[in-house]
Amino acid sequence: LQVFDDEGKDVTPRPLSRSDPSTAAPRQGKLLASNTCLGATGSGVPSSLSTSTSVFNTSMTASVLDETVKPGSRRDTAVSSSDVQVRREETTEELTEEVLDRRVDIYLRETETLWMLDMPSVVVSAGSEDAGRVQERNRIYVDICKNRPGNDRFVEKMMQTINGAAKNKEAQCDKIIMEEKGTTVTSWDLYDSFNVSEIEPTSKAEGRRARTGESSKTATGAVSSDRGGTTSSITILESAALTRIHGEEERHSEAILSSESFRQDLFFMERILMENIFQPKLAVYRQLPVLTDPGVTSNTSGKVEAVKEAKREEHDKEKKHKEEQKEAFTDSSIRSDPDKTPEEIVPPRLERLWSYTCDLTNGHSVSSMAWSRVNPDLLAVGYEAFDFKEQKKGLACCWSLKNPMWPERVFRCEHGVTALDFSLASPNLLAVGMYNGSVAVYDVRSCNDAALLDSSDSSTNHTGPVWQLRWVEQDRGAAGGGNKERLLCVAADGRITEWFIQKRLDCTDLMKIKRRASGKKKIPGEKERKSEAPVSRQAAGMCFDFHPQDTDCYLAGTEEGHIHLCSCSCNEQFLKTYRGHKGPVYRVAWNPFSTDMFLSCSADWSIILWHQDSQTPILTFSSTTAFVHDIMWSPKSAVVFAAVNESRAEIWDLSVSILKPTISCFANPGVTFTAVLFAKNTDCLLVGDSKGEVSVFELQNLAVPSSSKV
Repeated sequence: LQVFDDEGKDVTPRPLSRSDPSTAAPRQGKLLASNTCLGATGSGVPSSLSTSTSVFNTSMTASVLDETVKPGSRRDTAVSSSDVQVRREETTEELTEEVLDRRVDIYLRETETLWMLDMPSVVVSAGSEDAGRVQERNRIYVDICKNRPGNDRFVEKMMQTINGAAKNKEAQCDKIIMEEKGTTVTSWDLYDSFNVSEIEPTSKAEGRRARTGESSKTATGAVSSDRGGTTSSITILESAALTRIHGEEERHSEAILSSESFRQDLFFMERILMENIFQPKLAVYRQLPVLTDPGVTSNTSGKVEAVKEAKREEHDKEKKHKEEQKEAFTDSSIRSDPDKTPEEIVPPRLERLWSYTCDLTNGHSVSSMAWSRVNPDLLAVGYEAFDFKEQKKGLACCWSLKNPMWPERVFRCEHGVTALDFSLASPNLLAVGMYNGSVAVYDVRSCNDAALLDSSDSSTNHTGPVWQLRWVEQDRGAAGGGNKERLLCVAADGRITEWFIQKRLDCTDLMKIKRRASGKKKIPGEKERKSEAPVSRQAAGMCFDFHPQDTDCYLAGTEEGHIHLCSCSCNEQFLKTYRGHKGPVYRVAWNPFSTDMFLSCSADWSIILWHQDSQTPILTFSSTTAFVHDIMWSPKSAVVFAAVNESRAEIWDLSVSILKPTISCFANPGVTFTAVLFAKNTDCLLVGDSKGEVSVFELQNLAVPSSSKV
């Protein structure tokens, strides 16, 4: 068959086949199309079309399908089309049964595989052929990782990658459709909802339907269906159930948080955390070796180096002051040990370990500190307002070494705490003196902050601040009385009182401090001045200290600068009066080793060393023009004492120098040191300041002399 267009050109379609089967093969698509035509011949296909199809299939008997023929081979396509056309014209064979039953062989071959994406697997099956080889490689890699630490063949390197630019992506979602729904609720539905726990489910449903029908009949112009009423009831029931469950969960949580076992577990957890955090510092405080973690990584070592660098910078800031100390210390050290050079001598210094401070103590001033008589780890600290013109409520806190970040006990007082001390006979009792003149006794074993005894309602109460308070052990030869110790205090009203602990606190006067003449000698030729009458015959008492061996004898410092030697058996007159200070005497302290010597500090910027038998000062120490608030002898040496003034804390070693302090530690700007206390059984010093902090310092490189005499 031939097809011609309107212009007479032959446009008959020609098959894309080759005349020689050995050279080329038609495409698979054309073959399948020819095979389809062949199958359709036996079902009424025209004879001419069938004849050409048969001839085409015969020519493909020995051919092989090949999909790799390039579509650009126009020459081969043209030759193949002409050969098929010639054979079609020459073929005159008709389709017979023999032709139809003739065998035709068709061969199919797989084309070359084209890989579009190749992702190799990272795991293999345990039963595969490569399983053994992969396991051997993994074992070798594990051995290499084990031998890596400490091996010189491995070098750690770092590189910086370039981060890709950030891209903003936006997504659009379907429009949110808002719908409003409403329902009708009857009074019967509300009744059922509130009484759901008392009504059975079956009877409740039936009763609701009946009551809903009755209410719908009685309502004027309102009709509600059973379905709407049931839906509203279910909604209300669900909300009521959720509310009840939420309330039960809250009550259960409150019960857990308020349980005693939970608080005890938190207490133990807090102690463990504090031990882990402060372990190195506590080890230094107790003079124990500092434990290091054997598994410290390089990152941790880097942090340690950073901390050391910060400490090194802080150390450089104080270099100038340390050089001055070194000069004073080197001179005396070379005299005592001429074999050492100045470079070999390390000057003593104060190394800060930690501070007792918390949110409660901020804004208060440390007024006094006292160690427990039986527990060397328990410290009591009193807090008051530093400015006496703006008085506020005071605090008495008990700190423990096991938790330097929060006090174990907190006793809130209505007035500022000016003095406190622990009892020796009853170590659980803490006596507290306040700014309004009252005295209170607290039980540190109780978690309640209420006072065990209080003298606020006593008629013999002090009319001025209680500046110092002490538990004093009675003499063994004292007659009568079941108490082993007595509570004594000195106040600004000029009275030294003894307090009796019975059902209530009551006191009796031990001594009334009277004003004395100034004792100035008259200069020859000077006119006699008329003396002014004193406003009060009593002098304000500021401090006192009992003799370490004879508890019947004690010293009392006054506001006018005098120090009186008194006796408990004589309350009418003083045994001696020591005149040397020009301002109020803030503290007097007997030497615990050389018991005939004592120190005193005053607002006249000086510290004076006295002998009991001499009313003339032996030595006067003055290092700066500032009030000296507190002093204390070292519990390990008779020639070492500590002092704090407004600007710094000082350690004086009389065997080294009587002109300059051996160690000085300056206060931060805006902070004033107010109290000092030596630690028990360790070389540490505690210093309180006007910001409510109690700093713990370690005494480094301080050789304490073994002499027991000044």
